[in-house]
Amino acid sequence: QVQLVESGGGLVLTGGSLRLSCVASTRTFSTYLMGWFRQAPGKEREFAASITRTGSTYYADSVKGRFTISRDNAKNTVDLQMNSLKSEDTAVYYCAASTYWWSTSTSGYNYWGHGTQVTVSS
Repeated sequence: QVQLVESGGGLVLTGGSLRLSCVASTRTFSTYLMGWFRQAPGKEREFAASITRTGSTYYADSVKGRFTISRDNAKNTVDLQMNSLKSEDTAVYYCAASTYWWSTSTSGYNYWGHGTQVTVSS
């Protein structure tokens, strides 16, 4: 069982930046595909970014060029740097871990955090 705890959410103005962090409670963190998903009010949870065991990254088109995902296997953390934030980025952001090599689907992830709220206001 892997426990994931997110932090770093909050209220930010349009165009601003936030950095989300997720810490995992597992000794085999480096073997997991890690991802960030988000869920806006009234919408389904959607893929934002992922990073494979070897450090390859993937992004949803909606965040490409603005968000950067990174991982530190020594610290069991995965971060999401979010720049040039827009109102449509407002959502609860979830950290997730997968035993698959690669997936952008919620069904491809085995473990989930409780989420952290990001609100972008003008």
